[in-house]
Amino acid sequence: MEHLQFNLSQILSTTMILFAIIDILGSIPIIIELRKKAGHIESEKAAIVATFLMIVFLFAGKTLLNVIGVDVASFAIAGSFVIFAIAMEMVLGLTIFKDDADSSAATSIVPLAFPLIAGAGTMTTLLSLKTEYATQNIIVGILLNMIFVYFVLKNTTRLEQLFGKTGLNILRKAFGIILLAIAIKLFRTNTGL
Repeated sequence: MEHLQFNLSQILSTTMILFAIIDILGSIPIIIELRKKAGHIESEKAAIVATFLMIVFLFAGKTLLNVIGVDVASFAIAGSFVIFAIAMEMVLGLTIFKDDADSSAATSIVPLAFPLIAGAGTMTTLLSLKTEYATQNIIVGILLNMIFVYFVLKNTTRLEQLFGKTGLNILRKAFGIILLAIAIKLFRTNTGL
């Protein structure tokens, strides 16, 4: 049996890329809105479901793509466009997701766990990362992000007061620029440009 080797550089890269894609800090205003509509958000449930979805997609995503006849490079290129669009929305200050929520359990799963946390951009990024990094390092990056996501979900009101509206907007735009760079890198890597 092959020995698992963890690479700190890959773990840090994966963690930062997923952190930028998930953009949980930039989503605080959306989370607060959802909490107002639903009355309560089950932070544990949202974090566990999002983690489960990401890990399942990390392992089964390539097989799923093979079933529908798409290779990982093509998916990564398509993903670079999705990431680019998300980044442009972040930089330009547009709202990514709007939904009417009716219960805390339902809200914790949809739209919070999916697609807000584990959405198309995150899933695309996971498959793209798999072409460059070892799976165990990606899983550690997912787990580190989900611990942070759980912390943010538990403390959204405090964090909003701490950063203020301006601080959250600055964070969102900064991560949007990072995502633009990641999208361009993904596109170049998978097209050979």
